[in-house]
Amino acid sequence: MELLCVRLMRNQRSCLPAYLSRSFQTSLCRQSQSTTRRTLPSTELYSTNTCRILLQPETTDSVCQLQLRSSSSQRRLFSSENVRTVLFPVGTPRPDPAVHCLPVIWLSKHGQNFFHTSAPHRALPAPLIWLVLKPLQKIMAIILGRSIRKWWLALPPNKQQLVRQNFWRRRWQLVAGGMVAMVIMASFFLTHLDESPITGRTRLLVFSRENYMELAAVTGDGYMEEFAELMVPEKDPRHQVVERVVEHLAQRNKDIPEVSSVPWTVHLVDSPSVNAFVLPNGKVFMFTGMLEAVADVHQLTFILGHEMAHAVMGHSAEQASMSHVVDFLSLILLTAIWAVCPRDSLAVLGQWIQTKLIQFLFDRPYSRKLEAEADQVGLQLAAKACADVRAGPVFWQQMEISNQLRGEPTVPEWLSTHPSHRNRVTQLDRLVPQYLELRESCSCPALPATDPRAVFTQSVKVLLNATRDLEGEAGKRLKPLALSQTPTSDHRRAPHPGGLATALLASSASPTAQATALTLDTATHL
Repeated sequence: MELLCVRLMRNQRSCLPAYLSRSFQTSLCRQSQSTTRRTLPSTELYSTNTCRILLQPETTDSVCQLQLRSSSSQRRLFSSENVRTVLFPVGTPRPDPAVHCLPVIWLSKHGQNFFHTSAPHRALPAPLIWLVLKPLQKIMAIILGRSIRKWWLALPPNKQQLVRQNFWRRRWQLVAGGMVAMVIMASFFLTHLDESPITGRTRLLVFSRENYMELAAVTGDGYMEEFAELMVPEKDPRHQVVERVVEHLAQRNKDIPEVSSVPWTVHLVDSPSVNAFVLPNGKVFMFTGMLEAVADVHQLTFILGHEMAHAVMGHSAEQASMSHVVDFLSLILLTAIWAVCPRDSLAVLGQWIQTKLIQFLFDRPYSRKLEAEADQVGLQLAAKACADVRAGPVFWQQMEISNQLRGEPTVPEWLSTHPSHRNRVTQLDRLVPQYLELRESCSCPALPATDPRAVFTQSVKVLLNATRDLEGEAGKRLKPLALSQTPTSDHRRAPHPGGLATALLASSASPTAQATALTLDTATHL
């Protein structure tokens, strides 16, 4: 005789229907009660590796009761929150719909498992599936468009004329179908609108935050494997200062649910790259090159606030959602390009033009918009953490001068995914008064009267004047030598303009000493 072990666990995913048929209930009760009367007392147990089943027949034939107990000391295997006693009254309506999940385990006479469930496997995140299918969708669109073109060119002229006439006769039906498609698309957009957590901006969100949390876990594991040999130890002063600033930002902004619900962890990568990023699941990756680029703890707080803002606002899910919709619409245009163009070479050219138009008209402007919003929200997070928000514009001024002195080409903003340094400075200067008031309302200590923006501007002017003077003196010394054209062993070259970079950037100490200074500054100001 086989027994049925009914487990009502809320965290199980494999479920039976929410009710059992009357015949099944009747046969179950009769078989279980007859078996109990013949061979078992009411308290005898069938044992398995995980649980014992206690069959307790009621006094009447209309009720059959199954109950789970643990294998040790006959206490319940699961708490009252995860397991309940199930009664199947014979001849009554189906049970309460709240009993919605009934996983079953069949046991043989000898207590061995008769039916085994497979081990649970985590499904791939939806954004990852979309990233894999994205190139396949383009290939299918190209094949479809090219097939339509080949089919049309293979038709004789009379049949082509018949096709045109059929389309013209059914033009109103085609128009009605297009309108229905537009209504469906509009309904999709309206049902996927979401409100941004802090700014309250209305946005389109196809992928949920939970989907991107799963993807962030996979991505984080990949980054940890990639940077495994470059990770700075946790006892390093540079790691400690970044960790302390992140903890302080999270503590001072715990009134925001998206901040308090995420476990923030810091990973410092020993790399000269001036970069930092935060995954949606709270993993902070900062490169030592960024630590060398910031001048003080206030700039570091602003940079970390900016990166945390990306995670808090869900910018990765938002950008992927917009890209998903744009790609879907571009597939229709891509199919039309390959169907209309008479040759494959023209179709390839049309596809390239379409890609560039989408890139410059949708993708990059939207990315710049999200970066500007992260600057604003990051400044807000830094203000609540009692940092000097006036240091935010100074950081981007430093980056602009540093790029110029290193000879890096200046890319026009409309070609970039990020706003230009100058536009960022302008935007942050406009927001500084507002967030200085917010900082004051958070009971933060008073700031010094000296504005770091004015100090930086004056320092740049002094250094530029000094560089020009050095270049002028060197030019006067080299002029007689150039006229006489007599080579000498004392020949000295004019100082390279890079001397300004040395004055501005090389004044910082070694990374370890700089991190120690930042730690002391953190203890003082934060």
